Amino acid sequence: MKRNKIIYWITTVLAMLTGASTAFMYFTSPKFIEGYKHLGFPGYFRIELGIAKIVGLFLILIPTVPARIKEWAYVGFGITFTSAIIAHGIVDGPGLAVIPLIPLVLLIISYVYYHKVKSE
Repeated sequence: MKRNKIIYWITTVLAMLTGASTAFMYFTSPKFIEGYKHLGFPGYFRIELGIAKIVGLFLILIPTVPARIKEWAYVGFGITFTSAIIAHGIVDGPGLAVIPLIPLVLLIISYVYYHKVKSE
């Protein structure tokens, strides 16, 4: 159904934009680099996570990627967004923990509609 595809693509693109934009900022933004230090993470983890998010972005957005691989990309982003909620919540308080909740909700909706579109 056309409605399911529209919901899928809108939520997927928005979730991937938030995930990918932060990934690129991990490499280029002094504010994000300092933020990682503030949260207590080592510098190499920021680089690993940035690369993983960029790879995951392509795995989820490219339609010809096999479903099993897409599933793992969704899992990776889910863990990343959930971890961000926890890290920001513990270090900065609940106010900043809400920010990664938005892409997590978009990711969940995308995942649900991915399966609806796939089964049509």
